[in-house]
Amino acid sequence: MDEAKKIVTDIQKGQIHPIYFLMGEEPYYIDKISEFISSTILTEEERGFNQMTVYGRDVTIDDIVGHAKRYPMMAERQVVIVKEAQDLSRTIEKLAAYVENPQLTTVLVICYKYKKLDKRKKLGKLIAKKGVLFEGKRLYENQVGDWIIKTLKSRGYSISPKASQMLVEYLGADLGKIDNELQKLQLIFPQSSTITPESIEENIGISKDFNNFELRNAIGTRDSLKAHRIINYFAQNPKDNPIVVTVSLLFSYFSQILQYHGLPDKSKAVVAKRLGINPYFVNDYVIAARNYPMKKVSQVISLIQQTDVKSKGVGANISQGDLLKELLVKIMH
Repeated sequence: MDEAKKIVTDIQKGQIHPIYFLMGEEPYYIDKISEFISSTILTEEERGFNQMTVYGRDVTIDDIVGHAKRYPMMAERQVVIVKEAQDLSRTIEKLAAYVENPQLTTVLVICYKYKKLDKRKKLGKLIAKKGVLFEGKRLYENQVGDWIIKTLKSRGYSISPKASQMLVEYLGADLGKIDNELQKLQLIFPQSSTITPESIEENIGISKDFNNFELRNAIGTRDSLKAHRIINYFAQNPKDNPIVVTVSLLFSYFSQILQYHGLPDKSKAVVAKRLGINPYFVNDYVIAARNYPMKKVSQVISLIQQTDVKSKGVGANISQGDLLKELLVKIMH
């Protein structure tokens, strides 16, 4: 995120490089940087003759070099954007000859999604020297909540920890999907607003009471009635609450509780850092650890693994709802 911001800030200051190679597993910032370059470097009048977008499946490296070597018309620069450049992965190293002596009046943007260059090879070294080599790294799910908080803060909003966690558990680590939902909320609420669980429920359709976050909390506090209500809701709405997601999140949760038990230092800051959670939620793990001693946690993890196997049709022909109900009974008794 900081590296992407620096690229944008440098361009705004007029520090523009002849080549931007945007690569990596996370496409969100690749799209954002290329969109910024597309809408910023040239004026609207200049773009008609001096801005071109091509796709990797439709061109060769020679085609790209040919476009890049053209001179701009009635403008200081031209911009050439290559989208889906990962389709050129077999021949991408041939671009090194151009990067050695790039056209300084051209801004060449290569969008190389879901893959990355070998930085030890010639092309990677040359781009790092002559231009900008950016890698979009996919965030772990335990990092996405902080990303949501920082992103909304930069736009003049705040969000409660629970609301942030609801988004993560519903949308996973897909920053593009999350940002689309955040932009919807920004259209509805004025700046300085705080996004709450109620905001999420009313405008995105995620139930604030019947979701995996609340299930986890109910199990952690041994609130059997609440946990069974949520599981029953999941059983009645299996498409919106797939068992694979619930089982995966429960496995991660109890793995974190097991890790908590093993920490010699259980101070709030250390727990938050080692478990990869928002400090706001540390007390939830303290309570869960009291309710589930280490031996019980190990048993629960084994039960969750067995349920995962059964949910895939191995050795059982039980509905997803019944599997979750069976798992819940075994966890809480």
